[in-house]
Amino acid sequence: MLIRCLPFFFAALLAACGVAPTADDEYRNPILHADYSDPDAIRVGDKYYLVSSSFNSAPGLPLLESPDMVNWTLVGHALPQQVPLDVFALPQHGKGVWAPCLRYHDGKFWIFYPDPDFGIYVITATSFAGPWSAPRLLLAGKGLIDPTPLWDDDGQAYLLHALAKSRAGFNNVLTLRRMKPDASGMLDDAGRVVIDANKLPGYTTLEGPKFYKRDGYYYVFAPAGGVEQGWQSVFRSRSIDGPYEVRIVLAQGASAVNGPHQGAWVQTPQGEDWFFHFQDKRAYGRVVHLQPMRWRDGWPVIGEDVAGSGTGQPVARHRKPVAGYASTAPATSDEFDGAALGLQWQWNANWRPEWYALDGGRLRLFGQPRAGNLWDVPSLLLQKLPAESFTVTTKLDVSGMADGGDAGLVMYGLDYAWLGVRRADGKSRLALVNCHKANAKCRENEEAGVALTSPQVWLRMQVRVGGVTRFSYSYDDRAYTPIGAPFTAAMGRWVGAQMGLFSASNGAAAVGHIDIDHFRVTPD
Repeated sequence: MLIRCLPFFFAALLAACGVAPTADDEYRNPILHADYSDPDAIRVGDKYYLVSSSFNSAPGLPLLESPDMVNWTLVGHALPQQVPLDVFALPQHGKGVWAPCLRYHDGKFWIFYPDPDFGIYVITATSFAGPWSAPRLLLAGKGLIDPTPLWDDDGQAYLLHALAKSRAGFNNVLTLRRMKPDASGMLDDAGRVVIDANKLPGYTTLEGPKFYKRDGYYYVFAPAGGVEQGWQSVFRSRSIDGPYEVRIVLAQGASAVNGPHQGAWVQTPQGEDWFFHFQDKRAYGRVVHLQPMRWRDGWPVIGEDVAGSGTGQPVARHRKPVAGYASTAPATSDEFDGAALGLQWQWNANWRPEWYALDGGRLRLFGQPRAGNLWDVPSLLLQKLPAESFTVTTKLDVSGMADGGDAGLVMYGLDYAWLGVRRADGKSRLALVNCHKANAKCRENEEAGVALTSPQVWLRMQVRVGGVTRFSYSYDDRAYTPIGAPFTAAMGRWVGAQMGLFSASNGAAAVGHIDIDHFRVTPD
C-alpha cells in the first residue's frame, strides 16, 4: 500500500500532536501523547529510531525517526499486512503485533516481534523506512511474547522472551534460548528460565524484557506489576545464564505518572544515557515518556531519584538530550490531495484496495458490508488520538450513498460513537449513533438525528480532557450545530481509542460511496 506522510501546514498542529511548548532547551513529558505502545528505540549514528506495538491494525509496526529523541516523525510501517493474511482479513482485536524489539546489527535493522497466537517473527531492512523483508516465523508457539535478541562478544546469539498466561497457561518468567547468529533459526529445542519472578516478593506479570551488555554484565530491563500500576526493574548478572540480581529502578513515586515502565535504554554519541517508557492513559492509549538515566555502582538510575534509593520517579520536564531542533510530531491531518493516504492511517484489519480511492483531492470510501455493529468491520480507517484536547473537522459529500448505507466520523473503542449520514428509502438523515460494549455485540443506538438538507456536510468532533467528545455539524463550515450529549471515548482491546472515517452497507454487498474532502486536526 502506498502511504505517505503529509507535512504540517500549520505550526499550531504541533500542539494537537502532543508536542508541548517549552523553553528551547527543555522538553515536557509525554514526548508522544499518542498510543505508541510498548516502545523500543535505538540510535544509529546521530539518528534515533523507534517502533511500537500495533496489535490488529494494518499496516502494522509504525516506524518513527528523530534527531533528538524528543521530536519524532512517522516515516512508515514495517508490516504492510498482518500475517497470516487470511486470519487478519477480519479484525483480531488485542491480537497481532505485541511488543516488538528493534536492533541494528551486521549493517541492517532488525525487528523481532511476537504474535501471541503464532510465535516470534523476525524482519530486516537495510533502510529503516523500508522496504522490510517478509515476516519469517523464527520460533513457533502459543504465548511466546516480548522477544529481545543479544549478539554476544564471542559471536554467539541469544533470544530472551516472556510468556503470556492467556495462551501459555503461566507467566512471570523470562526464558533464554540460543539462536543462530543470522536469526534463521533456533539452536535449542527448549529454553531455560533464567529469571523467575514468582520467587520475588510482590512481583506479578514480569514481561517486556530488553537485553543489553555493559562492562561485563548482562542486563535485562523488564517491567512488572501490570500496565497501569507497574514499575521498571533491572536484572544483572556476570553470566548470561544467571543468577540475576534485581533492583526496581523506576516507579510512580510522588509523580502523576502511573505504571511507568517498558521501553528502551538509549545512549547519545556523547555517552549520555536515556530511557523511554510508556504510561497507560486508558482512552488515550500508552503514551511515551523520556527519562534521564545515569549509572551508579553498576545499576541504572532512571528519572529523579528523590530519596537517593536508586529507584527514580518520572520527571515532568527536563533538558533536551540534543538541542537545536524544531518541534515536529507524527502527522494527523490529511487533505487527501496526493496519490496515497497519510502514514497516520491504519485499517481495522488487513486492507483491500477496493475499499477506497484517492482522486482529485478527495478520498472516496466505498460502502463495505457489515452484519452488526462496527466492532468486526475491517474497513474502518482509523488513527491514534494525538493529544488530550483537540478538534477534528471533516467535509463529506454523500450524494453517492445508496439505500442501506451508513457513513461518517467515528470515535472508536469498546464503546464508540459516530456522527454521520444514514440513507434509507431514498432519504438521507444526519444521525448521532452510539454503541456501548461493542465487543459484546451491542446494538447501535441512534441518540439524535435530523433530516439532511444538503449532500455536502461538515462534521466536527471536539475532544477534551478525559476523552469527553462533543459532536456538531455545519452546512457552511462557519456555524456549527451541536447534536446529542457528550460521549466519553473508551479504550479498545490493549489499545487506546481511535478516531477516523467509515462507509458501511447494511447488507451483503458493497454499495454506494462517500467522498471526503479533508480530515483536519486542530489544537484546543
